[in-house]
Amino acid sequence: MKRSARLTAGIGILLLWLATGRLWAEEKREAPYLIDCELHYLDFNQSGDGMKVLFREMKDAGIRSAWVMGVPLQKVWGEHAPIRPLRYESDAGRVYYYSATDVILARDILSLPPEKRNRLHPFICGFNPTDRNAVEHIRLMLKLYPGFWDGIGEILTRHDILSHLTYGESARADHPALDPVYELAAENNLPVLLHSNITSPREPGFIYLGEVENALRKHPRTRIIWAHAGTSANIERRQHLSGLGQVIGRLLEQYPNLSIMLSWTLTSHYLFDKNGKPAASWLKLIRKHPDRFLVGSDVVGRFAKLGPAISAERLLLENLPPEIAVRVAHSNAERLLSLPRPAVTDIE
Repeated sequence: MKRSARLTAGIGILLLWLATGRLWAEEKREAPYLIDCELHYLDFNQSGDGMKVLFREMKDAGIRSAWVMGVPLQKVWGEHAPIRPLRYESDAGRVYYYSATDVILARDILSLPPEKRNRLHPFICGFNPTDRNAVEHIRLMLKLYPGFWDGIGEILTRHDILSHLTYGESARADHPALDPVYELAAENNLPVLLHSNITSPREPGFIYLGEVENALRKHPRTRIIWAHAGTSANIERRQHLSGLGQVIGRLLEQYPNLSIMLSWTLTSHYLFDKNGKPAASWLKLIRKHPDRFLVGSDVVGRFAKLGPAISAERLLLENLPPEIAVRVAHSNAERLLSLPRPAVTDIE
């Protein structure tokens, strides 16, 4: 064989080896570890499976750490209810705001050894978002547990069921009581997880979108994470929100303080097509804004479903470029919590 032919053949073998190795590496690449950014440690009876079960299920689900919060509402066990309602929708009984949810969460986390405690990032949620005293509860929690809290939320506003069951006026994202909450969050570098349905199940159009935009526009220094982009199971039972992706794309362009939580009904009804494949339009949107999306399970007090709840997000990550999948899986969450915190004296 002539020298030039041997050289050409050698180069061809080398290129084939490199290509094969690259494909093998892509097939064998490890999935990025997850940070679950929407995990409710307690349910609407302020109970749950506890830390032992939580860490066991986190291990099985491949979740390294989690943003954890209680639930700001307690379900009433009414006089005529034959059994204690297990869920807020179990009966027509009302719910009321329950501030001790934050104390329960803090107690249980602080009882953990440091190596486990450091894997949980606690959020303050036990306040009434229609009460102008709400910010005082947050100040108290920051004072009682200095250096402990990593965020605020989930703040429950426009909710298709809870809005009807909760005592008092309906909460909304731009309620005046939340203005000082958003400002305190910005001052203390605390991200805010916000639940606000984008519309009512029975009304066409995105009738509550303006409330979220008002909050974003009025508080540009506050980093707001919109839980499941305003979708809900009850909305989806009655109408599919066509155009949701375009709306989210516009908001991400217009408001740099907004991030989107890929969780619950957003994942199950919008991020995948009817054949169960990741929706191309949403993959494109995530690739365009790779620093603006997080993943969450949205489990409430019971953790056996933690793995299944996060499985769709894993499938989505597998269909993103590796460097973007890493951001969505954990880097974005780490960045949102990485800013320095003021001293307690500055908070006071």
